[in-house]
Amino acid sequence: MKNILITGCSSGLGLALTNLYLEKGFKVYGISRTKPNIENKNFIFKEFDLSKLNEIKLGLKDFIKNDIKSIDTVFLNAGMLGEIKEVTKLATQEIKEVLDLNLFTNKELLDILASIKVSTIIGISSGAAIKGSKGWASYSLSKASLNMLLNLYAKEMLDTKLLAIAPGVIETPMTDYIRFDIDDEIFTSAKTLKNGPIQKSFEAANKLFETLKRKDEFESGSFIDVRKI
Repeated sequence: MKNILITGCSSGLGLALTNLYLEKGFKVYGISRTKPNIENKNFIFKEFDLSKLNEIKLGLKDFIKNDIKSIDTVFLNAGMLGEIKEVTKLATQEIKEVLDLNLFTNKELLDILASIKVSTIIGISSGAAIKGSKGWASYSLSKASLNMLLNLYAKEMLDTKLLAIAPGVIETPMTDYIRFDIDDEIFTSAKTLKNGPIQKSFEAANKLFETLKRKDEFESGSFIDVRKI
């Protein structure tokens, strides 16, 4: 039975991926602050607040290296949007909070993962990583940095395929905030989200699953937008 590791497994895409892989007979190890309502003998949950950067290696190293040991696929999914705000009004500390979770948390996890056998590591990225939109500064900076982080680790983790994948727009509390609470006359990207296609979490999870069947087509360290392949 192959092992899957998913961060941010309690809601949204992370929860959908967890349910999908369990349905397909994988053993899933999940990490998040709250336990999802899943009763399955093949689901092993680790409660951990990934925003606590300085505690990640101490709190998760044994779990990953000794409890899991060998992993088929890792989904570095945990993340946050941050406030949609003009960059001139955005404090450095606000940017740092998003970078800590979306970038540096994954750096700490990658350091652990580099010491065990892992076939594939997927960083959940975004089209915002390559397209700068007004109001998205914290998120865009963090996802662009995540793309490069995975690219750099790919140069050292030669036996692992690392990919940054943008799954497309998903109906979540994060996108609901953008679509319904943001003034789309000031932040025009909100208007695009309101009028554009949006998918359910389970649909995005299935697309990711299908995309990974083609992983050998892509160079390790690449960025992939599922809407463009």
